[in-house]
Amino acid sequence: MDSQKEALQRIISTLANKNDEIQNFIDTLNQTLKGVQENSSNILSELDEEFDSLYSILDEVKESMINSIKQEQARKSQELQSQLSQCNNALENSEELLEFATRSLDIKEPEEFSKVSDNMTHLMVDFSQERQILQTLKFLPVPKAPEIDPVECLVADNSVTVAWRMPEEDNKIDHFIMEYRKTNFDGLPRVKDERCWEVVDNIKGTEYTLSGLKFDSKYMNFRVRACNKAVAGEFSDPVTLETKALNFNLDNSSSHLNLKVEDTCVEWDPTGGKGQDSKIKGKENKGSVHVTSLKKHSRSGTPSPKRTSVGSRPPAVRGSRDRFTGESYTVLGDTAIESGQHYWEVKAQKDCKSYSVGVAYKTLGKFDQLGKTNTSWCIHVNNWLQNTFAAKHNNKVKALDVAVPERIGVFCDFDGGQLSFYDANSKQLLYSFKAKFTQPVLPGFMVWCGGLSLSTGMQVPSAVRTLQKNENGMTGSTSSLNNITQSNMIAFYKRNA
Repeated sequence: MDSQKEALQRIISTLANKNDEIQNFIDTLNQTLKGVQENSSNILSELDEEFDSLYSILDEVKESMINSIKQEQARKSQELQSQLSQCNNALENSEELLEFATRSLDIKEPEEFSKVSDNMTHLMVDFSQERQILQTLKFLPVPKAPEIDPVECLVADNSVTVAWRMPEEDNKIDHFIMEYRKTNFDGLPRVKDERCWEVVDNIKGTEYTLSGLKFDSKYMNFRVRACNKAVAGEFSDPVTLETKALNFNLDNSSSHLNLKVEDTCVEWDPTGGKGQDSKIKGKENKGSVHVTSLKKHSRSGTPSPKRTSVGSRPPAVRGSRDRFTGESYTVLGDTAIESGQHYWEVKAQKDCKSYSVGVAYKTLGKFDQLGKTNTSWCIHVNNWLQNTFAAKHNNKVKALDVAVPERIGVFCDFDGGQLSFYDANSKQLLYSFKAKFTQPVLPGFMVWCGGLSLSTGMQVPSAVRTLQKNENGMTGSTSSLNNITQSNMIAFYKRNA
């Protein structure tokens, strides 16, 4: 009985899927029919305009000829009137008329008797040339649909380059139109997708690069059509390209009481959270987060509350007992990293006195500071009294003899057990940790007397991938931190006191 139910369930599931495919196909046909009707109307309208233009030219030629005929008629009439006046004068003077008749007997050329024998045959209209031009008119055919080549398409550095070709050479193509939209569905685009197509018009070549994108969806759909000066052709078969990237916000439920979190902002709260609104707006797929704090740091806070892995994000709830406390002004990301390679960037305000950027396990204690436990890794910048720049892990410190960049890029290779920090502008490697991550990690941030801005939804830059492949040895490692002498640690903490 159970096996029959399972078989029936599979049949029902298959029928439901087929029904969905048929419905999508019907919607596609309706959309295509609508496009055909619109294109036909446009073609008829343009054809009417072309013939109206030809009629206008013929009307101008006709008007010019009529004017020429009228001008010639007026000239001949004036000439005849002049001759008629002369004849009247001759009749009035008989003597002159007789003398004129006598002289006329000697005239041998009959053309001189009358100068009005001219005819108007030279004004006949010859339309043979115009008729030949009209007969040679050829209308442009509808361009064929281009073919997008997925192999030639490139997704890198938050940009997408789409390449296509025509199925056969067509020198009448004037430009191309590309449409794209973000989606979380693999395969062919759905008619009833959650996002509308965006249009890029007047593309002269056979490839186009969309740059500066925020990759807040798993995929992007693309389609292209060719246009000549008369009409646009059909769209190419759509292509879906993968555009996965790590998106996360700061988790207000794990932040210190003196850090106020609203939407994408975290700022110092002098009331210690007592006057803070319990409802914190949580928006998904935010690309920048601001962090502000005004207290000196020394120790760090509670085990962070339960969070989700990459791809899902719970509603933010302020009031958790597990948030950081004491003088650990720390906040974690709301999305855990359990596998893969990920990248994000952090920018500090110019007046920021002290901050840390790194990752930590979910088990980071409420009083713990980043880098002072064996469950967290970070680089720390201190601009208070003395300027220091160091890598920290397991309460060990490694001074970095490089300038603090304007923006710091963070590269986390979970499977490869590597955490690297880069100058986000020049892609210069600042420091790398080698660690075998035994638990999911969360992006972590500590800030005192200043602020940070965080950018997510970024792919691992090509320059970083190249450096990771070429760099078999690291500029620094966890083992190097273990070799720091006690005197160096004491000197470091004195500088940061």
